[in-house]
Amino acid sequence: MFFQIFKSSFIFSFFGLVFSFFVGFYYTGLWSKAFEFLLIAGILAVLEISLSFDNAIVNAKILKEMDSVWRHRFLTWGMLIAVFGMRLLFPLLIVGVMAAVSPWEALRMALFDPPSYAEIMLKSHLLVSAFGGSFLLLVALAFFYDENKDHHWIEILEKRLVKWGHLEALEIFIALSVLLVLCTWIPQGEKLAFLQAGLGGILTYLAVKGLGQILEGAGTGSGASGAVTGTVVRSGAAGFLYLEVLDSSFSFDGVVGAFAITSNLLIIMAGLSIGAFFVRSLTIFFVEKEVLKQFEYLEHGAFYAIGLLAVLMLIDPLLHVPEWFTGLSGAVIILASFLWSLRASRLSLLEKTKLK
Repeated sequence: MFFQIFKSSFIFSFFGLVFSFFVGFYYTGLWSKAFEFLLIAGILAVLEISLSFDNAIVNAKILKEMDSVWRHRFLTWGMLIAVFGMRLLFPLLIVGVMAAVSPWEALRMALFDPPSYAEIMLKSHLLVSAFGGSFLLLVALAFFYDENKDHHWIEILEKRLVKWGHLEALEIFIALSVLLVLCTWIPQGEKLAFLQAGLGGILTYLAVKGLGQILEGAGTGSGASGAVTGTVVRSGAAGFLYLEVLDSSFSFDGVVGAFAITSNLLIIMAGLSIGAFFVRSLTIFFVEKEVLKQFEYLEHGAFYAIGLLAVLMLIDPLLHVPEWFTGLSGAVIILASFLWSLRASRLSLLEKTKLK
């Protein structure tokens, strides 16, 4: 079962690494550099997996409640969007907008003038961080403020947050407040761009959530889980759209951060796409094995990690945190929730044994 689920990821990884090797040789004409390019692609793949592991957990939660048709579409069409849309077209679009050039010119820069291309891409980090950070912050807040949430990991904190869940649009108020506070420290010439991008992330979240309610034919459900287990999930099209936007938000930081490691778009696409394939395989594994049922706090850990990622993205224009730290910190939180779940399972088993 394990090999069957991950088979496509290993096959794609092989071809992706071989492709990276020959790209390196094509650009440099040196075998030693070709191996270096292959290594960079591998590093980017690991970075992508570490940044998106919590994404796989949330995806599994949503896919479990979607019908088989839309689940299949997410795992096929969604994969094409993740690989070619976010890892190839998205960087070209950003450079095209930032440099006011056509997509073809952006592609020409990427292939024949990588340093200039990377410089423009890195300049967009402020906009990408504000948009993705705002969206992910709402995803995390919605989970913790869900008034229907009755199962908690860190009870002293989560029980108090749930009590505030009945307040309409509380998470929106908090996200807007965070943006306004951060704007006071953003350099004068970048304040408006940061605020606009952040508002774009908030509006996107509201649009996807609203679409889910329209397709479901219900106008209720203020809570987080409204975004994760509510109407937006049960509506196949809206659930698919929500997952794609969520995936994109996780990808933003990795795509832009990758240009700090290499300026070659082809290597970035290969490395991050390998990571994206493994994240999809992990999602399928979590669904098939019902991992979230077996480890009751794993979902909580994923949302804590999402909240932390959102905060790190939003403060990035003020204090850059290395991508390896972002990925490692999220992994530590999820590992803690996994170990806590094991502990809870053992205690529950002991309790049942005593009753017998």
